[in-house]
Amino acid sequence: MAFTLKTGSKAPSFSLKATDGKRYELKDFQSKYLVVFFTCNHCPYVINSDESTRKTALKFKEKGVEFVAINSNSKHTYIEDDFPHMVARMKEHAFPWTYLYDETQEVALAYGALRTPHFFVLNEDRTLVYTGRAMDNPRNPSQSNSFELENSLTELTEGKEISVKLTNPVGCNVKWDGKDAHWMPADACDLV
Repeated sequence: MAFTLKTGSKAPSFSLKATDGKRYELKDFQSKYLVVFFTCNHCPYVINSDESTRKTALKFKEKGVEFVAINSNSKHTYIEDDFPHMVARMKEHAFPWTYLYDETQEVALAYGALRTPHFFVLNEDRTLVYTGRAMDNPRNPSQSNSFELENSLTELTEGKEISVKLTNPVGCNVKWDGKDAHWMPADACDLV
């Protein structure tokens, strides 16, 4: 899979169920800016960087940025990525974002999500202004040297042109239904 939504494109809409029991569409998120990111429950890149993502979400909340997480991984590859595990994970960690389940993987295909995590920053018109990684080392955030997600959000909220619009996401491959072995251990991950 090589397609990723190009910057300047309008964000594809969706209608997905969330861990809070409600169903959400893109239009339901009314904050000025939106970060849609593809994530999951098992990936070490996600698990190790979730607290960094939390800090970024909280830092920019007062500047009109809302975060929305989407799990598109096949539950047939990792049972940990099924909906009940999503609900349990949100209950345990109380992340400051809405966590949506893309069971059909149609939303991941529409956005061109490649890895977990993979971030899509949308402006007030819901046009894509940045896509890619949050940082260069999500598996070991303390060793990261570049923080592209924070940089893009700083520029966006200050009304500046986004200087870096595209980076390669760093993490595990999205687990497409029928494309990966069913026996993989939870700590296994496809490297970049």
